[in-house]
Amino acid sequence: MECENAVFGINGPVIKVKGKTNLSMMEMVYVGNERLAGEVIRLDDSMTTIQVYEETTGLRPGDPVYATGEQLSLLLGPGILDNIFDGIGRPLKEIEERCGAFISRGASVSSLSAEREWDVTVTAKVGDTLSGGAVYATCPETTIITHKCIVPPNICGVVKYAKPSGKYKIHDTVVTLTDQNGNDIDLTLCRQWPIRISRPIAERLYANAPLITGQRIIDTLFPVAKGGTAAIPGGFGTGKTMTQHQLAKWCDADIIVYVGCGERGNEMSQVLEEFSALIDPKSGRPITDRTVLIANTSNMPVAAREASIYTGITMAEYYRDMGYHVAIMADSTSRWAEALREISGRLEEMPAEEGFPAYLPSRLSEFYERAGLVRTLNGATGSITIIGAVSPQGSDFSEPVTQNTKRFTRCFWALDKSLAYARHYPAINWLTSYSEYGADLNKWYNDNVGEDFTKLRDRLSLILQEEAKLMEIVKLIGEDVLPDDQKLVITMAKVIRVGFLQQNAFHKDDTFVPLEKQLKMMRAIIYLNRAAKSAIAAGVSLSAIISAGLFDKLTRIKYDVPNDQMDLIDKYPAEIDEAIASLRAQ
Repeated sequence: MECENAVFGINGPVIKVKGKTNLSMMEMVYVGNERLAGEVIRLDDSMTTIQVYEETTGLRPGDPVYATGEQLSLLLGPGILDNIFDGIGRPLKEIEERCGAFISRGASVSSLSAEREWDVTVTAKVGDTLSGGAVYATCPETTIITHKCIVPPNICGVVKYAKPSGKYKIHDTVVTLTDQNGNDIDLTLCRQWPIRISRPIAERLYANAPLITGQRIIDTLFPVAKGGTAAIPGGFGTGKTMTQHQLAKWCDADIIVYVGCGERGNEMSQVLEEFSALIDPKSGRPITDRTVLIANTSNMPVAAREASIYTGITMAEYYRDMGYHVAIMADSTSRWAEALREISGRLEEMPAEEGFPAYLPSRLSEFYERAGLVRTLNGATGSITIIGAVSPQGSDFSEPVTQNTKRFTRCFWALDKSLAYARHYPAINWLTSYSEYGADLNKWYNDNVGEDFTKLRDRLSLILQEEAKLMEIVKLIGEDVLPDDQKLVITMAKVIRVGFLQQNAFHKDDTFVPLEKQLKMMRAIIYLNRAAKSAIAAGVSLSAIISAGLFDKLTRIKYDVPNDQMDLIDKYPAEIDEAIASLRAQ
């Protein structure tokens, strides 16, 4: 690798090379004698600007800049799962073995182990015609996930040679194609892909099935579709990270990609400890067997933070192209936007609102638009669901990152500081949150869960909205002056809030709740509401109904009825009828 360029100026992670160079836009380069990884982000006749993904302390004008002729790319192949990477795709476990507890500058480590052997089944046969997206080999990447090696999108040819199934390393050639020009193309188990370019698909499909999370307020009131996008905005301490942890643990995606983008190191440590100890409920194996972690903490180089979400979404697209459903958690996009702002400031670009660059909306849209339910090039169906946390300063949802995120996501789970401080988990405000997927998913819920699911959900939402209106009156004149039918609305809303929307992430039966149990709980709550309303109309006082303990009993359903005995909820209507009949007889 020859060097024809030299450092002219240094401003934090931004390096400038004076004069006309042989570099191209978005080309990956190595800067200095330690070969720090960087990327060309601006180019003209007089100056080339490079952002460096490592600490630039010690660099000096005149240090060499080495061209690579390639874009910033990620090595994709078996070995990604059950691994931890930094923002530019370097495996932290291997870096620790080589460098110790701290990442040394210029650490050049391949994303995937070149020495590990995989038990490969070669599915391609001599004479087969393979085009982009076709599967030519498989191997068990983990006990849960089968890795499918697929032909790169721009390649097509006839199989000239295929090795027998056996043990191979990622750089071993297992299939050789002959293209239409007679050229031989060797296919190994891995392939490079530029992280800023989305992988091609055959067709984008209509998202018509929900991502099931086991969190009642999400699955019932504010669902997100597989292949959809969701935002979790909230101030400090409102539970963004905790909510994303729960979704990563329990959602029914095949593969989880968790990007810790600029978060505190102790939070990432907690993620690693929890995930390594958690057992996947579907397979009985450690959940890390289907999880990829990208750790880019707040003390790591700021430019690598900007690249981290592209690294994560590229990995997600790779597994989507195999036909898997992938959920990517970005925590948080606000820290990523702050990295954009810092780099933009060093580039002396004209700032927009609150100092963020004017291209913030387009960068956010580029990221969220890579979600979707798709038909892949080989005809399989896969999806990427993006759930991005937003950390607005002072819980101000009018700031630019939150407002622009709302433009590109269809699901908005607004975390409320007062709910979080009251230990209400998840602290999702049912009045300010929304989901535009509700109507799209109604048919799925009615067909697969229960015909009355959407009607019950709408009724629950209506009671909560009525309570919000009544509480405005209560704040002025007190609750005592309200008639019993309006007091019933407030009482039922409390049952919904405490007994249904609030969950206990540390309770074995409440941390994850199947949709069938959610439906039965809604049926019991709405049944009590109707029975109580009828009793009040017949002259029974609300205080008498409360003293019968019916509201408390429904509030405790989530603890009293185990998930494997949810048929017990079917007995509740009879108990309610018996209690109401007894009150009417008095």
